[in-house]
Amino acid sequence: MNSMEWTLSLVFVIGYLAIIFENKIRVNKASTALVTGVLCWTIHILFAKEPSVVSDSLMEQMSEIAGILFFLLGAMTIVELIDAHDGFEVILEKIKTLNKKRLLWIITLISFLLSSVLDNLTTTIVMVSLIRKLINIKDGRLFYAGMVVIAANAGGAWSPIGDVTTTMLWIGGQITPIGIITSAFIPSLVCLLVPLFVLGKFMKGEIKPVESNREEYEKRSTPLERKAVFFIGLFCILSVPVFKTYTHLPPFMGMLLGLGVMWIITELIHHEKDEIDKDRFSVNYALRKVDTPSILFFLGILISISALQATGILKNLADWLTDNLKNESAIVMSIGLISSIVDNVPLVAATQGMYSLNQYPTDHYFWHFLAYCTGTGGSALIIGSAAGVAAMGLVKINFFWYLKKITLWALMGYVAGAIVFIGVKSIFG
Repeated sequence: MNSMEWTLSLVFVIGYLAIIFENKIRVNKASTALVTGVLCWTIHILFAKEPSVVSDSLMEQMSEIAGILFFLLGAMTIVELIDAHDGFEVILEKIKTLNKKRLLWIITLISFLLSSVLDNLTTTIVMVSLIRKLINIKDGRLFYAGMVVIAANAGGAWSPIGDVTTTMLWIGGQITPIGIITSAFIPSLVCLLVPLFVLGKFMKGEIKPVESNREEYEKRSTPLERKAVFFIGLFCILSVPVFKTYTHLPPFMGMLLGLGVMWIITELIHHEKDEIDKDRFSVNYALRKVDTPSILFFLGILISISALQATGILKNLADWLTDNLKNESAIVMSIGLISSIVDNVPLVAATQGMYSLNQYPTDHYFWHFLAYCTGTGGSALIIGSAAGVAAMGLVKINFFWYLKKITLWALMGYVAGAIVFIGVKSIFG
């Protein structure tokens, strides 16, 4: 590594530590992430022989980052719009159980299946929003949110549209939908079931329902309005993968289309109300409730990682793994664990650039295992995946709380699923 790479890496590590110790230094993680991201690119351009090339590279990276942020903003706004109409009452009324263990199973299995149809990020936003409505903080809300992160990442790993990395591998020709589903479904399920069984043993007794004022709900929205907004919003979110498949446009375009449709429908529903009564049901109101600092934190993290990718640091790391580990499974498992520290998207992109389809053809074990490991490995740390970052912002999960309470079980699930993956490969080839 040259001086520029060492300096950039040092700044990234310091910024990363500042994010981890947010509560100790009393500095918001979003501000630290933004400063870290900008400094990384500043170092890159100051050391560059051709600054214009760095600037062009930044703009190219920002186009991808902007797509993720617009997707996140659209999904969070739709969820907040549903919440403003008390739409989640439609689901909450169907969940009759107060048993903590049974409720944990219901929430995580729904998250696992839902993330394969949507994606892990949107699923986490929806399910954590439900948890906030259903479970008190004293009843272990953070445990449920932590399990949603594991379940959403595991569910996204076996579907070509469930995670950004699996979508990248699908588009790149490394995997096919049938191939990844048949090879990764069982390991991904094992990845979820291991921590679910363990944490389920600690869940005893019943939750105390979150107090809800039914009379206030009736004043705010009618049952018909709640159901209409909930099902239309859910349909808009579920339509995003279909929109992407048929139009080949980025997912954020489908999410923005859904938001626009929701905006029009809610305006029509409440057009007869006066401005004061209509405001709380509007998109403007939903946007005010969106956790903007979390979006800015996500932006800072992605900018920082993109700098590591643009300077070749991530590719050098991948090369080092190849030269020193030699074993395919060990390399992929290491990449999966690294994805809990840095974003899995550039790691997969670097891996795609390192290994050709001539070396590992479509639906080769290497690509399927890579999809599993990079999809589930991020669950080891709360900031290791888009799902974790979203949960961190929505329910204020502390980095060290997740590290102490969830990380060990997430790693157990990750390793167990990997063993199943490797075992199946050794038996069936």
